[in-house]
Amino acid sequence: MEYSAKLQTGDSGPLSRIVSREEWLEARKALLQQEKELTRQRDRVNAARLALPWVRMEKDYRFQTPSGEKALGDLFDGRSQLMINHFMFHPDWDAGCEGCSFFADHIDGMLPHLNNHDVTLVTVSRAPLEKIEAYKRRMNWHFPWVSSSGSDFNYDFHVSFTKEELASGSVNYNFRETPSDQAFDELPGLSAFYRNDRGEIFHTYSQYARGGEETLGALMILDHAPLGRNETGTLSFVKRKDEYVAKPAEKAGCCH
Repeated sequence: MEYSAKLQTGDSGPLSRIVSREEWLEARKALLQQEKELTRQRDRVNAARLALPWVRMEKDYRFQTPSGEKALGDLFDGRSQLMINHFMFHPDWDAGCEGCSFFADHIDGMLPHLNNHDVTLVTVSRAPLEKIEAYKRRMNWHFPWVSSSGSDFNYDFHVSFTKEELASGSVNYNFRETPSDQAFDELPGLSAFYRNDRGEIFHTYSQYARGGEETLGALMILDHAPLGRNETGTLSFVKRKDEYVAKPAEKAGCCH
């Protein structure tokens, strides 16, 4: 049987070449070398991340939680490591950001594994607690989510911006000056903290923008799917999980 090198076409146009199993295996092995190098590079980056110096936290941040006001140290919940998910939820909004909600859909399943590894993951937003609780119920989430309303926490970690900052032409996001037309009142991020036996807290790491993509399991699976992310912009396909419209089933062929 002969195999054509022509691009196979579908409703969306050309997809990929159709080749023999032998040709596919050759191409797959070449890609494997790139994947192995990516894994080794990720290992090197992870090691460099662990080697970063730390900054002692001096400011007394307060958060509103379902069980009352808590300090940053309380959020560790008895563990030595704390990860803060900076979730975009402005006080004036009635629902959280779609992209942040995409990540949040992953959290409940990973919490037992993180907690067993001495890591607490807490989501933080500026929205008032009552809006956060209502949105959690809507999304059927159970992970810890607190409000930083009334504190400088979001501003100090460069995930919330004042009208004056946005009007200035740029904001400090992702460790650089970002043009205001590429920014919003709220932006996403992930920050890490460590607390020692004396109760001292240190900021060890933060990442922003696309830096957190590898924490999105669904996105990583899509990267391995035949059509990839199939997006027109970063996360352009993402909706809140209760807002997707079910696609009609394809009609069965005549031979069924």
